[in-house]
Amino acid sequence: MPITVRQFPCLSDNYGFLVRDDATGLVACVDTPDAGAILAELDRAGWRLTTILNTHWHPDHAGGNAEIKAATGAEIIGPAEVLRISPLDREVKGGETVMLGETRFEVIEVGGHTLGHIAYHDAADAVAFVGDALFAMGCGRMFEGEPEQMWASLQRLAALPEDTRVYCAHEYTASNARFAISVDAAPQVKARAAQVFAARERGEPTVPTTIGLERATNPFLRAPQLAAAVDAAGAPDHLAFAAVRLAKDQFKG
Repeated sequence: MPITVRQFPCLSDNYGFLVRDDATGLVACVDTPDAGAILAELDRAGWRLTTILNTHWHPDHAGGNAEIKAATGAEIIGPAEVLRISPLDREVKGGETVMLGETRFEVIEVGGHTLGHIAYHDAADAVAFVGDALFAMGCGRMFEGEPEQMWASLQRLAALPEDTRVYCAHEYTASNARFAISVDAAPQVKARAAQVFAARERGEPTVPTTIGLERATNPFLRAPQLAAAVDAAGAPDHLAFAAVRLAKDQFKG
């Protein structure tokens, strides 16, 4: 059955997401970056929250769990690592499923940014909520994981159907685009960067993106083709990815 997604800004550059299963009216929020903003958005929508879906443990993703649960009674679902900062009602890992009414979310393991990071994929509606694993024209820093793990995680996401709408958690796209055109001369990358800069000048979000668009223009998914540009010619794919990630970490543009 269809879902309705409400996207709204939180904190300095996060997005909050409310997801409503249209068949039953059950509502989830994906991560809890800003409890006040999420509760206000629920009030504006006239929706009652039943579920919190955490992607990873970082405070700008799970820091609002306690306040939102106290206000709504919502069930908190997420990877075990969330226990570092918040109780969980249900622990989930890759390969499991979460139901929101009639909406079925497949849990995908996408560790690397944090070791236990997960994403939620609704195949029927071609939607994925990916936290900080994949960004529009970017990906998360490897705070805890290793390149081989992160590369494998990105490949799981890249294998989703190309029309899958990807809801990533931050508005980092202009910065990501500036880096992308510094290492990738492909015409489609330059064209997308121009679109991104124009959208941000107008104050428009660049999220959601799609898997197809990321396959074509994201330097981290295109790392094997960019190996020479980051002094990793001939390297295995995960090491080419690591070189692109290091170049982005050092990028000053």
